[in-house]
Amino acid sequence: MSDNVAATRCVVFLAGAGAGQTSLCEAVLFNAKAIDRLGKVDDGNTAMDFEPEEIKRHTSISAAVHHYDYKKHRVFIMDTPGDSNFMSDTKAAASVADGAVVVIDAVDGVKVQTETAWAFAERFGLPRLIFINKMDRERADFQATLADIEKSLETRTVALQIPIGEAESFSGVIDLLSPKALAFPADGSGKVERGDVPEDLAVAAAEQRESMIETIAEADDSLVEKYLEGEELTDEELAGALKNGVLAGTFVPVICGSATGNMGVGVLMDLINDVLPSPLDRGPRQAMAKGEATEVAPDPGQPMSALVFKTLADPYAGRLSILRVFSGTLDAEAGAYNVNHETKEKFGQVLLIEGKNQKAVKSAGPGDVVAIPKLKETVTGDTLVDDKRKVRFEATEPLPPIMSFAIAAKTKGEEEKVFSSIARIAEEDPTLRLDRNEQTKEILLSGMGQVHLEATIEKAKRKFGVDVELLTPKVPYLETIKKKTTIANRHKKQSGGRGQFADVTIEIEPQSRGEGFEFVDKIVGGAIPRQFIPAVQKGVVDAMTTGVLAGCPVVDVKVTLFDGGFHPVDSSELAFKIAGSVGFKKGAAQCQPTLLEPIMDIAITVPEENVGDIMGDLNSRRGRVQGVDAKGKNQIVHARVPMAEVLHYAPDLTSMTGGRGSFTMSLDHYEEVPAHLQEKIIAAAQEEEG
Repeated sequence: MSDNVAATRCVVFLAGAGAGQTSLCEAVLFNAKAIDRLGKVDDGNTAMDFEPEEIKRHTSISAAVHHYDYKKHRVFIMDTPGDSNFMSDTKAAASVADGAVVVIDAVDGVKVQTETAWAFAERFGLPRLIFINKMDRERADFQATLADIEKSLETRTVALQIPIGEAESFSGVIDLLSPKALAFPADGSGKVERGDVPEDLAVAAAEQRESMIETIAEADDSLVEKYLEGEELTDEELAGALKNGVLAGTFVPVICGSATGNMGVGVLMDLINDVLPSPLDRGPRQAMAKGEATEVAPDPGQPMSALVFKTLADPYAGRLSILRVFSGTLDAEAGAYNVNHETKEKFGQVLLIEGKNQKAVKSAGPGDVVAIPKLKETVTGDTLVDDKRKVRFEATEPLPPIMSFAIAAKTKGEEEKVFSSIARIAEEDPTLRLDRNEQTKEILLSGMGQVHLEATIEKAKRKFGVDVELLTPKVPYLETIKKKTTIANRHKKQSGGRGQFADVTIEIEPQSRGEGFEFVDKIVGGAIPRQFIPAVQKGVVDAMTTGVLAGCPVVDVKVTLFDGGFHPVDSSELAFKIAGSVGFKKGAAQCQPTLLEPIMDIAITVPEENVGDIMGDLNSRRGRVQGVDAKGKNQIVHARVPMAEVLHYAPDLTSMTGGRGSFTMSLDHYEEVPAHLQEKIIAAAQEEEG
């Protein structure tokens, strides 16, 4: 499809929530005439936010793909979520892009989510441009935002512009490369009127231009020498050094404008063409072939290879696999070989994605992002190739889920339909995890936060017609013992015919935390026949699945069988199993049983000014702060806190930090529940049972 690989661009738009990357994509597409009207996120009519859940929430929840043709270049753009609930999609899109546009709010500056998105770009080595957006908003501040970027993102920037006015008076920029004044009419047309630098900004512009030239020249040793000798650098030399510096990651160019006002967007489009890499600039992609590392060149003449980085599940159209082509030509009639599943996939269509719409194309080449419908075996992360060369690309790992809810069908009898529908959605969203907790008997849906899980439930209703309820999950408490005891238990039953008889004496004692269960056979002299001893152990193990306090599994105990008795006729495996089970229950009740609760290891990233509130809140949740690390202008608070206290932590953190906080959480260990809380937990368990 893209005949000229050198003129192809594959660009991911990255930002924190609310910075305006969707509006910027909209303006770019409008200026390139890929869409015929300029939609608005608040009106729910943009080309890139088209899912009903996105329109309702006024935010991107899924990476969207489009393309445009501009000044003899074909540019594929991916608009990604900035909300931490949905950033696994952002990571996946960044992993297949060649370059990135990072959008930063001129009022709010760098957010925690911006840092997360930036880290993705760093990890995948993406050359970047920064667009400071919302320059026409109240309190917009270009220089303060620039300083914030350098400090928070720990990067070296080169400002290619200075704004003419800010907030309500923002009307254009001084392009330091020309140097000319670029006026942006406030009519949304995206036009640019070129003129001379205003007199009142001439001195500042000259100083900034010198600083810019000095920074850009550093990307080329020969230019540094020329610059230091006082020679003028030509426009061509500056342009070449600017691109080299961006590709090498020496610096990140910064420009500014307003996406919703369509101001400065054309300059960004020129920069994407001029300084962001083509697949050829990016060079070969790393892959594996026959267990060894190899390289795949972005050459249309090579065997085809592509990576599926996203899947859409549709109840009517079936599965839609979205992929980036890295080499060769993907032909609609040739089919492809799935390396991960070692199977041939046949298909009759290759689709060019245009937001929510698609159009069929005959083929796709290096740098292209396209979709294939209804592949039978292919899922996100799979590599599709021409079977002449079976290479496999490493897929990016989804972000780990941080929050779980129990799910239940609102309509009785629809449990299976609920499970299968959510499983279908999990195909397109690898951050979702669906598990059954054997202990609590609940189906747990885990994801990146409450908003993520609520959006999933909304999608299940819209796509598959199932009503799902999100419930607070039960905490998986455990039970253990603190004292040692010896108990003798005789099981005797006579009801006509053959009876049941078993006599066991066991010693029950606590083990250290985490040591688990140990069964010791100390029977001597045939007090219990050998064939019945495994039955005693099985009875004990069965009894341990429901403890004596709140019906929770019992852990970290040692049981020693050291005496007993049997009847030559009435003894059986069943009798000894019952004797072992009942004996353990009786004995455990005498061993000072206690409840254990899961303790989570939590890392909370927040702005410095929120640290005190976070630590105070953790203390109120019975948490123990382990330490605080600095990360740019943010702090990471490390703590251990009981799971019961953080089941709804995501919305609470959002409330405390105004949406600027994020966290990760994992199980660390179990420890004893304080006595005053044990009574409440036991009472609640008994009430539920009774």
